[in-house]
Amino acid sequence: MAELVSFIIFFLGLYALVVKRSVIKSIIALVLMETAVILYFVSGGFEEGKLPPISDALPEQMVDPLPQALMITAIVIGISSTAVALAMYSQLHRKYGTDDWKKLMKIRLEEDA
Repeated sequence: MAELVSFIIFFLGLYALVVKRSVIKSIIALVLMETAVILYFVSGGFEEGKLPPISDALPEQMVDPLPQALMITAIVIGISSTAVALAMYSQLHRKYGTDDWKKLMKIRLEEDA
C-alpha cells in the first residue's frame, strides 16, 4: 500500500514540475518527488515481525539496516539541495523581480542580446 502511495506522490510532483511555471512551485515539486522516493525505499525495506537493528535480537530477527541508512543520507542531501535551491531562488527573485520561468528566460535572453 505504501508503494502505491509513493508512486502517486511521485507522479503528482512530476505533474507539478512539468505544468507549473513558478520557480518556488518547481522546488516544492522536487521536494515532493524526493519524499516519495524515500517513502518507497523505506516501505520496501519493511518486513512484518522483524525488529529494529538497534535491539538485542538475533541477526535473522532484525530488519536490514541498509535502506534506512541510505534514506537518512538521502534526507540530509535533500535538505541541503533544497536550501541551496531556495537561496538561489531568493537571489533570482531579488535580481529579476519575478518567479515565472518563461519571464526569467525572456529577461535573460534580452540581457544576452
